[in-house]
Amino acid sequence: MLRVLRNFLPIPNNDPNPFFRYISYIDIFGIFERDPFGNWLILKRLIILIAGFPTYWRIAVANQLKVEGAEKIARLPNQNVYFISNHQTYFADVITFYHIFCSVKWGFGNRVIPVALFAPRARIFYVAASETMKEGWIPRIFSLAGAILVERSWRAKGENVKRELDTSAGTNVAKGLDFGWVVSFPQGTTSPYAPIRKGTAHIIKETNPIVVPVVIDGFRRAFNKTGLAYKKRNTELRVKFKDPIHFSPEATVDEITEVIKNIIEQDMPERIARWRGETSGTVKNH
Repeated sequence: MLRVLRNFLPIPNNDPNPFFRYISYIDIFGIFERDPFGNWLILKRLIILIAGFPTYWRIAVANQLKVEGAEKIARLPNQNVYFISNHQTYFADVITFYHIFCSVKWGFGNRVIPVALFAPRARIFYVAASETMKEGWIPRIFSLAGAILVERSWRAKGENVKRELDTSAGTNVAKGLDFGWVVSFPQGTTSPYAPIRKGTAHIIKETNPIVVPVVIDGFRRAFNKTGLAYKKRNTELRVKFKDPIHFSPEATVDEITEVIKNIIEQDMPERIARWRGETSGTVKNH
């Protein structure tokens, strides 16, 4: 109970403005909180509340959300936690994470309860492709809920490209980690079993965060690629949080990349075979 109550206490920050820095010690309602990018958290909380109720229906009523391991993230600190996960849709994955994090804040464990949306966890960010978040008004609104935008150097508008590496991505992720939790999809694409991009490993070496591996399943069967339209209702959506880990400072980028591939289960031959069977129509969806 005390741990849950602490989740609602103000968290002092290092805002460059002295007024906001001092008032952060007593701002119980979070009215004057700003993130390191200058965005007001009160606006973020409002967006999470408004977007939360219709999306709750999609993930937990029209479909069946099963969460495992939420008790592991309930004990985590408020800053420098890096969630790394496989990726299946543009938005449904991230929205589900937000629902889970808000419910964990309220002490609901593996259950997602919509009342948690009235006082959500706002110190959350997620890494997203800049081009994805600029396509339409809905992605732009979702972007205000905590997107750290990156320019992918290898892909644009569904085509393979080669362009300069976005060096600001690591800096912005580091800012997000210093302020709260960051969700990242190290494959950088919703394509299953795609290679792990080494940018995630570089960020881990530079920031030394607590890394929480997450494995999700069912979202690709339930939703279209954006995650905003149904493909098949009454689908089981699974989110599994694994034990938090710390990487040794001596670990190389290649070693970290290989571990990431293993812990988010993107190297399992039986699953790859199943996915290929599903796409060819030889295996039925469950």
